[in-house]
Amino acid sequence: MKIRRKVPKPPRSKPPLYVIGFSSSPTLAELRTWFDLHYGGPLSFKDDPKRNEPDSSSSLMATHSPWSAWMLLSTPSVQAYAWQQRLEWRHTMCAAVGAVTATKSHSADVVLHAARLARGITVLTEGTAYDVTMHTYLNPSDWTDRPLSQFSVKDHVTVVHSEDAERQQDWFYTRGLSKFGLDEIEVFQPVGLPSHTVSEILLDIADELLRIGQSPTIGSTIALPALALSIHVVRHRTHPSADMPMILREITW
Repeated sequence: MKIRRKVPKPPRSKPPLYVIGFSSSPTLAELRTWFDLHYGGPLSFKDDPKRNEPDSSSSLMATHSPWSAWMLLSTPSVQAYAWQQRLEWRHTMCAAVGAVTATKSHSADVVLHAARLARGITVLTEGTAYDVTMHTYLNPSDWTDRPLSQFSVKDHVTVVHSEDAERQQDWFYTRGLSKFGLDEIEVFQPVGLPSHTVSEILLDIADELLRIGQSPTIGSTIALPALALSIHVVRHRTHPSADMPMILREITW
């Protein structure tokens, strides 16, 4: 008996990593040709096993080597309209791309694979991609394309600077670590300190946490020799957000 490899299912409860708006959807063949040309291929699609051929209007797995991402190349009109209203863009059609669950050692590769698919759809349609986690818009020329060996945290994680009225302090927090299955990190600083320095350090810490592959435990102190500092994890909390609650771990250094 032939043993069939189990294909990971799209996580239906999780939002996509990218939504791409456009006026005309590309075909699966066009996306496959573009991807194979840029990344060596082969890119393959697997749809519901009850179907004979993959269907761009249904959720499917897009696989390249050991990496897979779920993709909806043409969302239902109701979803497309909802994204159009939420993002306030002119696009009447859209696609969605998301990552599947991966091991800690492969999470960065899977997220990068999903980003490559989103980039391909954006370029082919001359549309606009929206990074759902980072709250960032990307036109075709905005993508930074890197090989797997040159992963950069800045392509996938950003630092937001805001004011905390309750504490009367500056609040810095990441957006993007959740793509990799990690909690976002936050830090509070007295008002007036250089914000650029704090943001850069927080990004460097996020990069190190991605290398470690797990969120630090509450009360722990973690030495980060590469940054010549140690971080202490103060607390864990859930912060309400317009899109979905953010799970945060406050740190100090």
